[in-house]
Amino acid sequence: MTTILAAGACGGSATPSKGTSSSPSAPPSTTASSSPVSKLADVRIHLVLVATLEQPLAMAMRSGDRSLYVAEKTGRIMAIRDGSVDPVPVLDLTSEVSLGGEQGLLGLAFSPSGRDVYVNYTDTNGDTRVAGYAMRNGRVDPASRRDVLFVDQPYANHNGGNLAFGPDGYLYIGLGDGGSGGDPQGNGQSLSTLLGKMLRIDPTPSGDRPYRIPSDNPFVDRSGARSEIWAYGLRNPWRYSFDRVTGDLWIGDVGQSAWEEVDVQLASSSGGENYGWNRMEGSHSYGGADPPANAVRPVYEYSHDHGCVVTGGYVYRGKAIRDLDGAYVFADFCAGGLEALRLQDGRVIDQHSLGSVVPNLSSFGEDAQGELYAMSLSGGVFRLAPAS
Repeated sequence: MTTILAAGACGGSATPSKGTSSSPSAPPSTTASSSPVSKLADVRIHLVLVATLEQPLAMAMRSGDRSLYVAEKTGRIMAIRDGSVDPVPVLDLTSEVSLGGEQGLLGLAFSPSGRDVYVNYTDTNGDTRVAGYAMRNGRVDPASRRDVLFVDQPYANHNGGNLAFGPDGYLYIGLGDGGSGGDPQGNGQSLSTLLGKMLRIDPTPSGDRPYRIPSDNPFVDRSGARSEIWAYGLRNPWRYSFDRVTGDLWIGDVGQSAWEEVDVQLASSSGGENYGWNRMEGSHSYGGADPPANAVRPVYEYSHDHGCVVTGGYVYRGKAIRDLDGAYVFADFCAGGLEALRLQDGRVIDQHSLGSVVPNLSSFGEDAQGELYAMSLSGGVFRLAPAS
């Protein structure tokens, strides 16, 4: 399969090992555990095939609905209902999406009420579009489409594409730096563009504007800065999620040619974090540049000796795998092995491979009970389960 997030040549197929876990400027963690903490080396899991779809790339749950909604890269949203794939698409955008290596239908999220669904995709020109639809009887009402956000993409890669509603009820939109290599336009450090950013908006319209900007966004009153920006200095945030217990935001940010990183923003944050790109790759200087004075370093990183593209996941809060409670589960696209780590005071105190490999692992998902799923571009949607 084509590497949809390729940031450089894959450095190998070994499972990522523990990298530089923290620094004095890394954020602390409020990650909580509801059960006694066990060593991750003792965790045993296996993967249960739930469904086979066409290049599954994102998953979302809808309030009051037990179905799993999965976005296929090729442009459809499919529902897994009562263990079976509903053959009728929830939404079909196949005629509207571009299908380059890092393009397609890249993300979806339901509003907290479940009445609306939002999608993030690259259109036939390769530009980013976020659109919203009303839900009717478990499917999208096509006539309800509302265009929320358009972003011109200067290159075909680094589109980001994830969507997630935060505990605050706002929609978080992750955008890559616009592509090419090395961020030639300097978008990551520029507050005048939406590229290379985490955005935070209220996606409901206001007058003739398609969305509202929260008044407490960090750059609302700064001249020359886009007020949608919540955080910046990101290269290609490929999958981020909120810990359903603490509200902390975990971001997997794809590196250039040497380092992959995991960043954490605490629920108590007022936004404005600078994650360093393109003056830093992970915790390291990039291109000889001095790190920004306000740079927030990753809580975890690994080199391309152990993978090539980080795939961000979730903090496990389910009940089925109790020994995994409170651990962040993630992977690398090239290596495919599921990894888990725990933080304490901003430092990795435990990290271990979970012993399961998903080839072409593209994304993770979480259901209403906090159980986790891994998706493969080869078609499989797998649930993480305890080994018997």
